[in-house]
Amino acid sequence: MDPDKLAMITAIGPMIGIGIVAISVGWVLTTWMRIKNGYPLDGTWGQPVYPKTDQQAVERVKLLSQENAQLRAELGSIKDRLANVEKIIVDDSQRLRSEIEALRGPAN
Repeated sequence: MDPDKLAMITAIGPMIGIGIVAISVGWVLTTWMRIKNGYPLDGTWGQPVYPKTDQQAVERVKLLSQENAQLRAELGSIKDRLANVEKIIVDDSQRLRSEIEALRGPAN
C-alpha cells in the first residue's frame, strides 16, 4: 500500500469513528427525549408512530393513583394521631411532676 494513502487513512480514520459515534449518540438521545415527552416516533417511511395504550394500562394507572391518594391520606392521619400521642405523653409527665411537687408542700 502507498505510504501517502496509509497516512491519510490513519489521519482521517479516528475522525470518521468519532463522527459515527456522535451521530449514534445523538439519535439515541433524540429518541429518548421524544419518548419521555410523549412525541410520536418516526416509522419506516417517516410516518408518526404513537405508542400503544391499552385500556388495561389506563385502568391500572387510575387504580394505582387512587390507592396512592388513599395511602397518603392514611399516612397523614397516622402522623396526626402520633403527634397527639406524643403531646399526651409529654403533657402527662409535666402534669405528674407538678402534682408531685404540689403534694410535697411548700419548701421550708
